[in-house]
Amino acid sequence: MNFYILQLFSIIVLGSALACNTVNSSTSAPVVSVPEINAREVVSDSKGMQTAIFAGGCFWGVEAVFESIKGVRDVKSGYSGGTAKTANYDDVSDGKTQHAEAVLITFDPAVVSYEQLLDVFFKVAHDPTELNRQGPDTGPQYRSAIFFTDVEQKRVAQSYIEKLGSSKLYSKPIVTQVVALEKFYDAEAYHQDYLVQNLDSPYIIAHDLPKLENLQKQFPALYAKK
Repeated sequence: MNFYILQLFSIIVLGSALACNTVNSSTSAPVVSVPEINAREVVSDSKGMQTAIFAGGCFWGVEAVFESIKGVRDVKSGYSGGTAKTANYDDVSDGKTQHAEAVLITFDPAVVSYEQLLDVFFKVAHDPTELNRQGPDTGPQYRSAIFFTDVEQKRVAQSYIEKLGSSKLYSKPIVTQVVALEKFYDAEAYHQDYLVQNLDSPYIIAHDLPKLENLQKQFPALYAKK
């Protein structure tokens, strides 16, 4: 029995050393043009849905967290902060573009508010005190950022960060950027719903499944098991 426990521990430790950008090269998609979404196109739609765009490290786990919240209708992994030419996984993973791995969240404000999404973003989805990294993933593509779509989102985000900083919840300063969204580019298809399709991945086991457990514990009223 001890042998099997040791083997499982070794797998988890190995997963901790693997970064989000270590996808097997055989699964890599060719560089293609990707859909782009402008800020003015994502504020709301005719059914009252609104959009939030957050960056907080590898998008696999961040996407899974927000997909598990009541009132969230859709989450897409993608890239924001750079140009269309570099909006592909290979270029972004080099850390030399201005892109951050980000998620675009479509939500019903009658069920869940933008500030509640911010609460989950800061307390579950990532660590806002890590500069240009999250866990084993390093580089500006893993930075903490909020891409606001209008002045109200900017106001709410900045106010939230001020309150969070005053609360002394974190021992280190919050380094989250609050910047205007220019465009959001969908990531390649194999990144969408990555966690649910790769539950046996050492990286997912070590870094992302604990986020879902934490979400359920900290925000039981918002949690929607998928």
